[in-house]
Amino acid sequence: MATTGRVRPSPLLAAWLALGFAWHCALHHAPAAAVTLSTASRWVVDEAGDRVKLACVNWPSHLEPMLAEGLGKRPVGAIAGDVAAMGFNCVRLTWPTFLVTNASYSSLTVEQSFQRLNLTESLAGIRANNPTVVDLKLIDAFKAVVSSLGENNVMVILDNHVSKPGWCCDNADGNGFFGDGYFEPDVWVDGLTKMATMFAGVPHVVGMSLRNELRGPRQNSNDWYKYMQRGAEAVHAANPRVLVILSGLSFDNDLAFLNSRQVSLSFARKAAFEVHWYSFSNGQEWAAGNPNEVCARIGASVSRRALYLLDQGWPVFLSEFGVDNRGGNANDNRYYGCAAAVAADLDLDWALWTLQGSYYLRQGVLDLDEVYGVLDRAWSRPRNVTALRRVQPLQRPLRGPGYAEAAPYTVLFHPATGLCVLRRSLAQPLELGACAGTEAWEYAPQQGRLALRDGPLMCLHAQGAGRPVRLGTPCDDDMSRWRLVSDSKLHVAVNASSSSSSGSGDGRGMLCLDVGADGQSVVTNPCRCLSADNSCDPESQWFKMVSSTRSVAANSMLAELPVKLGSSKIRSL
Repeated sequence: MATTGRVRPSPLLAAWLALGFAWHCALHHAPAAAVTLSTASRWVVDEAGDRVKLACVNWPSHLEPMLAEGLGKRPVGAIAGDVAAMGFNCVRLTWPTFLVTNASYSSLTVEQSFQRLNLTESLAGIRANNPTVVDLKLIDAFKAVVSSLGENNVMVILDNHVSKPGWCCDNADGNGFFGDGYFEPDVWVDGLTKMATMFAGVPHVVGMSLRNELRGPRQNSNDWYKYMQRGAEAVHAANPRVLVILSGLSFDNDLAFLNSRQVSLSFARKAAFEVHWYSFSNGQEWAAGNPNEVCARIGASVSRRALYLLDQGWPVFLSEFGVDNRGGNANDNRYYGCAAAVAADLDLDWALWTLQGSYYLRQGVLDLDEVYGVLDRAWSRPRNVTALRRVQPLQRPLRGPGYAEAAPYTVLFHPATGLCVLRRSLAQPLELGACAGTEAWEYAPQQGRLALRDGPLMCLHAQGAGRPVRLGTPCDDDMSRWRLVSDSKLHVAVNASSSSSSGSGDGRGMLCLDVGADGQSVVTNPCRCLSADNSCDPESQWFKMVSSTRSVAANSMLAELPVKLGSSKIRSL
């Protein structure tokens, strides 16, 4: 169909791509959409055993109209093209069980579905932008969206979001747990089986998520094992090619019960787990508490409840995380730097919430603006280019099977900007830039030495408050001994108490890596917000030491160093 074919990204998105995103496609050999996924310990891999990092965005199709959001604003092929242009290699596409199990829903065409909800304006938009979809049955329209994503080389994970179509989620909405009013286990298994069978021959449908955000007063681990294992077996029997993804309890925040009793499945290397992590999962703790203390506490909690499974050899898919992209939500802003640091450190597979700029109908409101949306309300451009750019480094795999391109090294990642510490040339100072151009650092915690790994011994030195850091020798003075000094382990600091330039503040004589006033240079300043203070924002000083085995970019500083240059000839750069 013309409306589901490959369409070029919108001009504004194409301009954004040209400004700063082309490096992604050049340096990350993204997998073809037609791929069969399995698992190798904690990694998702392809048929050759090479890692496939899931860098997804959510696209809802589970609300009352039961059509992927946005088709009244843009052609489906254009939206799918924008997904690919923004660097996402997959979509977590949501669907309600009743779409395939309840005749009062499944028999409807797109036109009938929108007419019964009196969505006349949205229907007119669909007629204008996607005319061939209007007369399709809802499930055929769903297939058209899946096809369009495949034509744009985007993988699809089918997510059973709810049973009865509607906004998710509430403890008492009848969709929460097995046995709830709209959540009859036999019907659910029937729906999973029908969807798995329906898409068994579609090679870019690579996974199925069994259920979104189990919750409510009925939830318990015994029924979780009983029904989730049954659902997993049903999906695998109907479509053994797809990855089966199991969610946890308490709005998909809790998989801790698996620590004492693992799942029992008849198949191997085809199962993974998913977890959600939002700022609001912890109320207003991020805004009300000291960010370093909150990051440490909540990060440890997420690890205990879900991420520990990585160490047990299971992939964990962060299938929902995200922020208010208007930028004014302090709770979200503080949370994001911590969550991005964890995602980079563990090199997680993930799905950002969310793609849609608006909804046809959500909770009784027509054309509701989605402030977490990557796209704006018109679906024509990024809502917040800065927020979108900082996701870039999380889209690129850092390590895993097939990516042993170099011996492990350290990347200095700045999660608040999504940039890394690099050097354009020997004549220029260190600065923040695209992480694909990072230097290969080596950190020796006992000595506190942070040095270039592959060249003559050059260590990172602080020069004082507000001054750029430099590279040079020697590497054993106080201003070159770097420590992680906050609970979050995101403050990288030297003890400058003996230096007259150390300044004052809550860093107690410590100077921390920081972003300069120009937003690009790397400097040191008195450490901020290490503890107690709940009102200050430390994120410019948050740097995460992340491990990578990717090859160092040819334009990095190391590539420019003379091979025979002795370290004794280097004093500072």
